[in-house]
Amino acid sequence: MPAMASRGRGRRTINEINMVPFIDVMLVLLIIFMVTAPMLTPGVIDVPSVGKSKNMPKVVAQVIVNKDGTLQFKTPEATRSLNQREIGDAASRWQKSQGPESAVVISADKGVQYETVVKAMDSLQKAGVQRVGLSVKQGG
Repeated sequence: MPAMASRGRGRRTINEINMVPFIDVMLVLLIIFMVTAPMLTPGVIDVPSVGKSKNMPKVVAQVIVNKDGTLQFKTPEATRSLNQREIGDAASRWQKSQGPESAVVISADKGVQYETVVKAMDSLQKAGVQRVGLSVKQGG
């Protein structure tokens, strides 16, 4: 009996990945997330509230940060425009002359970049200013 020659109609290898199991797993995960998402409680952030200090400062100076990023140092006697380097030294000298009951408050315009306020706080800290506060707008 002669041997039968194969004409290529035998089994061929498939070069593609079967995506059906992958899609099934993804649909199950989607359903799990859709069912559990409404049950999750949102996280609560404990934001500090504005309050009154126990020891209110007797004398207050202000570091005013304007919209354009310029700084002003306002004391009960005068208001001066200073740069970033000078503001810390001026506040430190003023606080030492006024005594331990004095404080420096940073007041910034609403449109000022946060980076400018942080730089002003950093200048005050490097100069050794003891009491620094932030001015806030009360009300809703």
